[in-house]
Amino acid sequence: MRTDILHCEADIVVVGGGLVGLTAALALASGAAGAPFRVVVVDAFDPRAAVNAAYDGRNSSIAYASWRLFEALGVADRLRGREQPINDILVTDGKVREGASPMFLHFAAAEIADETGDAPLGHFVENRHLREALLDAVGDCDGIELIAPASVADVVYAPGYADVHLDDGRVVRGALCIAADGRGSPVREKAGIKTIGWSYDQAGIVTTMVHDKPHEGVAQEYFLPGGPFAVLPMTGNRSSLVWTETQSVAADLMALDDEAFASEAQDRFGTYLGACRPDGPRWSYPLSLQLARDYVKPRLALVGDAAHGIHPLAGQGYNLGVRDVAALVDVLVEARKVGLDIGALTVLDRYQRWRRFDSTALAVMTDGLNRLFSNDIGPLRVLRDLGLGLVNQVGPARRLFMRQAAGAVGELPTLMRG
Repeated sequence: MRTDILHCEADIVVVGGGLVGLTAALALASGAAGAPFRVVVVDAFDPRAAVNAAYDGRNSSIAYASWRLFEALGVADRLRGREQPINDILVTDGKVREGASPMFLHFAAAEIADETGDAPLGHFVENRHLREALLDAVGDCDGIELIAPASVADVVYAPGYADVHLDDGRVVRGALCIAADGRGSPVREKAGIKTIGWSYDQAGIVTTMVHDKPHEGVAQEYFLPGGPFAVLPMTGNRSSLVWTETQSVAADLMALDDEAFASEAQDRFGTYLGACRPDGPRWSYPLSLQLARDYVKPRLALVGDAAHGIHPLAGQGYNLGVRDVAALVDVLVEARKVGLDIGALTVLDRYQRWRRFDSTALAVMTDGLNRLFSNDIGPLRVLRDLGLGLVNQVGPARRLFMRQAAGAVGELPTLMRG
């Protein structure tokens, strides 16, 4: 018979030690935005196993504003030499083996250098390197205790505290529980928070490609009838391929040997990077859109994929989670300064109002772009090509989209202001 015992008490318990959960813990405990909180992170996985290359082949695009948060937390220094600056973004439309449309949209970091201090539009980092940097920073922070691997059996909310019950009988108590446990968030489900959304008949294939020619820090988003085909620059002569196809086609592509897969990829890459070939394993993920109906309840706040999951075509999923974290930190620091209860719904509701519009707007935008471009309907093709060309020619509109891609629009939280 299990006997629950109070293992420890903290200000905040973060459930989920992935990229967003670790970022949240570090931002809260470091004191970079104000007085530090005592934080406990509970994660079901062995943290060091998650930095293995075979665990996750994905990469994260870290927008300019998110990178400023990394600089404030000391994470950017830990990633030096392992991150690839994104200097340009090129968006095109086309067909397989027919090449790209002559209409395109080009973002150049130099064009908004007066606002960004000549910084790149963002940085591209392998998830395993990002996890390692975050784990090292968490390990060096005295205000964080990481409990992993450990599974959460239940969360009990009471006046003044939330008790996180672990499978082994331990209890971790905090004034606030933060759910950073992904799209299928058990904490969200146990709290009775419903979601809305839908699945796409698409899967994302992710792998690393090596190529003969340098990419010069250019990220390419090539819209094809089956979905976006993104070529994203990594360190060296390597690029991350994020290839969206219908689920049936994706399954066929995953079944190909490396030589046949490389041939199919080359048909879409074209020749601008020279000969291309896979470097390492491939992963495939079903794609969907999901939004939580509520981001908060008394003593509970959702961040990252627990709150919202969007189509990856804009590469903004992790950046949305970083903005959640930075906004929540501002709300909690301000509440603490004036003596308010950080777990009270009246405090947390400000976080929800701040973040819900931004994440919903981006979810709608990415859903709309995917539907507009992931087809081969003639009139729509003409319309979207004209749209790309028009935005590219109108400087103010182009720069607005660039600032959006850099995460430098709207009300920025303290840690993202530089």
